[in-house]
Amino acid sequence: MDIEFEAKVIEVNKHEIEKKIKELGGKKINDTTLMRRYVYDITPGDKSKWIRLRDTGKETTLTVKEIKHDGIDGTHEVETVVSDFEATNELLGKLGYSPKGYQENKRTSFVLEGARLEIDEWPMIPPYLEIEADSREEVVRVAEKLGYSEDQLTGENTIKTYARYSINLNEIKELRF
Repeated sequence: MDIEFEAKVIEVNKHEIEKKIKELGGKKINDTTLMRRYVYDITPGDKSKWIRLRDTGKETTLTVKEIKHDGIDGTHEVETVVSDFEATNELLGKLGYSPKGYQENKRTSFVLEGARLEIDEWPMIPPYLEIEADSREEVVRVAEKLGYSEDQLTGENTIKTYARYSINLNEIKELRF
């Protein structure tokens, strides 16, 4: 499994952070896109590992995510591109996996000095910024360039982000705009 070097900055102002990224020389690589996903438990009750089937509007991926810890380098993943969102969901069903939830979010993507920046908007919570780079140090460096200190970064998953707002994402079967 590959390590994903990624951190979130919780509760950002979408327009202010987009302006800051551009002022620093960042480039927008796509307008706001609706993303949809199914999430499946691998082992019921094990919140540390799951399957995600995601359609970004440009490609569909199937991913196994495993959380080792909430740090910048705490998520490990294996991902592959698949050709059909609904057919892959059906295939997973034939293998015994039924989605525990369907989720939508909106994403606006940028690159800044080699780092991938995503402004994510999810129903019921404020937008947040994800910073992904090739190393932990690069994530921290780009965050600091944007004005965020390392202690403002978290590697927590979306379930824990929702829990900050007293929302149990595991109990929501359909999360739509």
